[in-house]
Amino acid sequence: MKKISFFIILISQTIFCSAEIKMPTFFDSNMVLQQQTDCRIWGTAKNSTKVKITVGWDKKTYSTTSDKNGKWKIAVKTPEAGGPYNITISDGTPLVLKNIMIGEVWFCSGQSNMEMPMKGFSGQAVENGNNDILHSTNSNIRLFTVKRGGSFMPKDDVVGAWKEACPESVRDFSATAYYFGRLLNDILQVPVGLISSSFGGSACEAWMNPKWIKDEWVKAFPKSKVPQTEEEYNKMKKAYHDNRISSALYNAQLHPFIGIGIKGVIWYQGEDNYNRASSYADMLATMVKGWRDEWRIGEFPFYYAQIAPYEYGIITKTGEDTINSAYLREQQYIAETTIPNSGMAVLMDAGLRDGIHPRLKNLAGERLARLALVKTYGLNGIAAESPRVGEIKIQNDTIEIGFDRDKMWVHFCGMPTSDNFEVAGKDKVFYPAKAWLKRSKVMVKSDQVKEPVAVRYGFKNWVKGDLFCEDLPVSSFRSDNW
Repeated sequence: MKKISFFIILISQTIFCSAEIKMPTFFDSNMVLQQQTDCRIWGTAKNSTKVKITVGWDKKTYSTTSDKNGKWKIAVKTPEAGGPYNITISDGTPLVLKNIMIGEVWFCSGQSNMEMPMKGFSGQAVENGNNDILHSTNSNIRLFTVKRGGSFMPKDDVVGAWKEACPESVRDFSATAYYFGRLLNDILQVPVGLISSSFGGSACEAWMNPKWIKDEWVKAFPKSKVPQTEEEYNKMKKAYHDNRISSALYNAQLHPFIGIGIKGVIWYQGEDNYNRASSYADMLATMVKGWRDEWRIGEFPFYYAQIAPYEYGIITKTGEDTINSAYLREQQYIAETTIPNSGMAVLMDAGLRDGIHPRLKNLAGERLARLALVKTYGLNGIAAESPRVGEIKIQNDTIEIGFDRDKMWVHFCGMPTSDNFEVAGKDKVFYPAKAWLKRSKVMVKSDQVKEPVAVRYGFKNWVKGDLFCEDLPVSSFRSDNW
């Protein structure tokens, strides 16, 4: 009889525990909700149970009923930026989320250059990182870092926690994302929430729903094949790791967030795709469209960093062979024209010859922030977009290059000329050229090419960009398609 009584008590306790509200980790105290929107909040409770949410800003109560699996979702109307507030969720047992801010929420993703924290990586420091960490305490900036992981199947939650910005939390947070959010907070004077979901060395394909992966990409790069079974996934994981398996990071680090209220996305990725660059513009555009379609909040802003110059190289059986990552930068340059409501932060002046992780993370974060401030928040009076190549004319032995988005005209940084240009004739052999300025144009000429047909600027793995408009560098470019 005692055993039966104990069993009944145990069952009762289990039922009671299952009735408690459970929510993904990113719906928690200290979070930021996107202002002035219908913000979706979801979780689980006991099956077919009424769930109520009471919000602190206007004391309004919203209610719904969990489905047969215990899942529920409610959209709450958020006010203008402010806080802190409490939110109470209850199915009979209340759960109180405290210290909630209303403001601007940005999802920050990519590979190691987005993941790189303010403290840097071992032996790779972020320039001025410690000083900026020292001055980072700000309760109006909230940070959420997703723990790395991949999955064969889509997940509903991640490991992470919201933290107020302070030296301890900022030290381990994405440097690019932090500098982005810090500038937004400073200029907009509203709370900013940053969700960093990145994975070093990750392929673009890893962040995509398997339905979006195109056959031609797989034919060009068989490693991008989507695993069809969990057994196949585990075999691929041993060979490539999660970060290079198609859809693995989409399932584990993106899917749980789909539907959360955000203003937009910042993205810093591409280094892993440099050796199969030709498909990248299409791939990135496909990924962005897929994210937007699944999020169902319209064409939210998507701003991304162009990969910085670095001396890539691979060793083959026949010796040293270098793959030109300028082709990947070119694909990112093209993507800006094919992805609606997007913008690219050019980093031609921020690279390292012998390091794939540039130290000047402030340039990446703040240039992304300037794109957002101008293109999303309507700030006037500052430059945010780098110039793009316009009309190119050939006049005898000289090439004249014009530019768009160059109201203040282009210039060479600190010098009257540049050595970063090359020209080629009909033989398709490029020779170093001298470049100089003629009002708003760049003039290029090589004594070794009497009849030029093509010109390139900075079209190498490693180059220190020196062509600017105001303080924004111009991307590497070429006029040929060889």
